[in-house]
Amino acid sequence: MEVKIGVQHTPRELVLESAQTPAEVEQAVTEAMAKDSVLSLTDEKGRKVIIPIAKVAYVEIAESNTRPFGFTTR
Repeated sequence: MEVKIGVQHTPRELVLESAQTPAEVEQAVTEAMAKDSVLSLTDEKGRKVIIPIAKVAYVEIAESNTRPFGFTTR
């Protein structure tokens, strides 16, 4: 699953591929907001992203799109 995180005063968003479910990511964001702490997510390679929740502008949760490769017809 793809997670995009907009950070305040930063022109680019953070994009990571996560093995977590959309519900787990939503729960992590909600808990961080309730506690006014940090948002901590782990990507598919085991790398951890930690962001102060006060600096998060938005979080977009989407299913990963598999791109076709080679010659395909639609």
